[in-house]
Amino acid sequence: MTQAPATPPPSRRRHDREIIALAVPAFGALVAEPLFVMVDSAIVGHLGTSQLAGLGVAAALLTTAVSIFVFLAYATTSAVARRVGAGDLPAAIRQGMDGIWLALLLGAAVVAVTLPSAPWLVQAFGASDTAAPYATTYLRISSLGIPAMLVVLAATGVLRGLQDTKTPLYVAIGGFTANAVLNVGLVYGAGLGIAGSAWGTVIAQAGMALVYLVVVVRGARRHGASLRPDSAGIRASAQAGVPLLVRTLSLRAVLMIATAVAARLGDTEIAAHQIVLSLWSLTAFALDAIAIAGQAIIGRYLGANDAKGAREACRRMVQWGIASGVVLGVLIVLARPLFVPIFTDDSNVRDTLLPALLVVALSQPVAGVVFVLDGVLMGAGDGRYLAGAMLLTLAVFAPVALLIPSFGGGLTALWWAMALMMTVRLGTLWLRTRSGRWIITGATR
Repeated sequence: MTQAPATPPPSRRRHDREIIALAVPAFGALVAEPLFVMVDSAIVGHLGTSQLAGLGVAAALLTTAVSIFVFLAYATTSAVARRVGAGDLPAAIRQGMDGIWLALLLGAAVVAVTLPSAPWLVQAFGASDTAAPYATTYLRISSLGIPAMLVVLAATGVLRGLQDTKTPLYVAIGGFTANAVLNVGLVYGAGLGIAGSAWGTVIAQAGMALVYLVVVVRGARRHGASLRPDSAGIRASAQAGVPLLVRTLSLRAVLMIATAVAARLGDTEIAAHQIVLSLWSLTAFALDAIAIAGQAIIGRYLGANDAKGAREACRRMVQWGIASGVVLGVLIVLARPLFVPIFTDDSNVRDTLLPALLVVALSQPVAGVVFVLDGVLMGAGDGRYLAGAMLLTLAVFAPVALLIPSFGGGLTALWWAMALMMTVRLGTLWLRTRSGRWIITGATR
């Protein structure tokens, strides 16, 4: 007699619904963000090579500056989610407003530094004499949009903490569309060239920030939460963000070291590395979407004093991370003949990147668990441990990667070092989650 298929327990089905409801829109919003730079590149590329080179330098500087402050989203998500779990929506929104005020202050400081130092930054980044003027123009204008970018990060964290990832998706789609239309109109219609592209991006980012502020302000008024800046709350938000800032800088250092090593290996290797890194970054968006769901869900459970629910959600998200990693790894292997020709026609580059792609494919299940556990501990507000773990990972990765050229290793060896980096992260994060020390319940950590 054939047995009926086992029915997943109710708690598992509930966790699956929560993960899907939060992760799918989060993935869409994450993918939409890098499209800003792609649209700018496509439009500016028709102005000339020097303009496109200038955009590349300025965009790299802007992306680095903004990514450093991604803790505005992460720290705000966990803090707001805890208040939501505790049933205190006014305090949750008040917590979010502290993050937004901090974003405005940090944005103003970055603008104050960037405007006068733009020529020096462009030169330090290695821009050519022909590209430097365009890079400086784009950087100075676009830096005016940094406060809006940081507000978007903080406000996104507020909504994620409120268990809403759909609104950020809609705002990201709207911002992308507005950016494309404005860029075409200002670059070609108004004849402003690369300056038009920069102004179009600034206007689109300001519009996104305004939409977020309207949503948050309405929520604050509905629940009677104060909108005024609170110095104690802003300091608390900054203190919570410092460990995550250390974590982010350490991760950026890993990526910069990997690129520097690839450059030392030769032109073929650095070209292949950029292709592999682009694909690795794309898979990271998919896995990061689950991590974002983890931040929101874990924070809510801990705020509600539900340690058991937090453990169950963590366990289920790890299963999702493994499954997602396996699927992504298989897709990378199967799709290689399709996407590699899109990036390059050089047979040497292809031969160099194919073995490295296999390493990336094999390491995807590990990456899936790493991203999930990273999100779980962020949701728990365990920033200090994450900072220490990432510093340890950097200390292990850096000497291994830097010695690769000395021992005659190639790009594949470099990506095995990247796989080692992810394995070390897995070990540190797994030990922490197994210990249970991250489980601190209550409206605040």
